[in-house]
Amino acid sequence: MDNRERKQGAEKKLGAEKKLGAEKKLGAEKKLGAEKKLGAGKKLGVGKEAGTREKILVIDDSAVQTEHLYSILKEDYEVVRCQTAQEGLRAAKDGNFSLILLDVIMPDMDGFMLLQELKATELTRHIPVILLTSLADIQYEERGLLLGAVDYVAKPFSPVIIRARVNTHVQLYHYQMEYREQAMVDGLTGVANRRRYEDVSRNKWEDAMRFGLPLSICMFDIDKFKLYNDTFGHPAGDQVIISVAKSVSAHFQRATDLFARYGGEEFVAMFMGSAGKSAFEFMKTVRQAVEDLHIPHNSPVCEWVTISAGGVTCVPKAGDSYDTFLKLADTMLYDAKRLGRNRVVWMGENGAQWREKD
Repeated sequence: MDNRERKQGAEKKLGAEKKLGAEKKLGAEKKLGAEKKLGAGKKLGVGKEAGTREKILVIDDSAVQTEHLYSILKEDYEVVRCQTAQEGLRAAKDGNFSLILLDVIMPDMDGFMLLQELKATELTRHIPVILLTSLADIQYEERGLLLGAVDYVAKPFSPVIIRARVNTHVQLYHYQMEYREQAMVDGLTGVANRRRYEDVSRNKWEDAMRFGLPLSICMFDIDKFKLYNDTFGHPAGDQVIISVAKSVSAHFQRATDLFARYGGEEFVAMFMGSAGKSAFEFMKTVRQAVEDLHIPHNSPVCEWVTISAGGVTCVPKAGDSYDTFLKLADTMLYDAKRLGRNRVVWMGENGAQWREKD
C-alpha cells in the first residue's frame, strides 16, 4: 500500500470517527433535552401538561418580598404580583388562581381583613391562601387559620420550604376541585345536579342584575313519566331521562347557560340575554327536539315521549326576589301541563304571556 492509499484510509477512518462522535453528541443532547422537558413536567406536580402552568397570586406591599417570591416560583408557576390589598382582591376575582400567598402586615387593609374578604366572596372563597408574616406569636397563626388560611409561613422563609408548601397546596386544591366537580354532577345523566344548581343560580341572578340583562328561568319535566315507568319499567325510564337530558343539554352550551336535573324527571334551565318572546321561541325548539327523538310512549295516552316547559324572563332589579320568579316559572309549567302537555307556556318581562298551541 503506497503513502497516498494510507493517507486516504486514515482520512476515511478519521471522518467516520468524527461522524460517530457527532451522532453520539446529538443523541446525548436530545436525551438531555427530553429529560429536562420531563423534569419540568414533573415539577408542575399537579397533573398538567408542561406549558400550561398553574397561576399563583402574591399579595405583599414589599417589592423586595414579591420579587423574592417571584424568583423562587417563576420556573414552575405563572406568578402574578400585587402590592396592595385592593389590587390583590381585584386580581383574585379576575384571575384563575390555584393559590394565593398573602402578607399579613400591609397598610390600609391588613392580610387578615383581606383574607376575610376573599373567603366572603363567591368568586374567591375556594382559592387556598397561605399567610406570610414576620409575626411569631401563635395567636396570629391561630387567627389566620380560623379565618380560612390553609397554611402559615414565617419570614424569613426558606425557598425550599416555600416551593414544597406551594406544591403541596396546589395539588390539594386540584384534588378538592376534582371532587367538587364530581359532587356537582348528576350520576345518571351527567348534567349538573340540584346541588350545582343551588350553588350557582344565585350568582347568575346577581350577574344579570349587575349587567342589566334579561334572565330566563325555565322549569320542565317529562310528560306522563310515572305511566311510562309503570308500562316499560324503571330501567327503561332511566334511559328516557338520559336521552331527554342529552337532547336538551345540547341547546345550553354557552358559558352563561345552566342546565340541571332538579329531581326525578324534572329539570331546570337558566340562560341570559334573550328577551321574553325570544326565550319562548327558543324553548319551543328545545321541546320539539325532544319530541323528535320519537321515543315510544304508552300509545293510548301519547305516541311519543314529550316534555312540558314553563318559564319566565325578567331583568332583575334591587329588591326583586329570585324565589318569586322561580315560583312563577313553576306556575307556568303547571299551566303547560294543565293545558294539555307537550307545550311551552312563558311569561315575559312585562307580564305578557305566550302559550304554545293556543
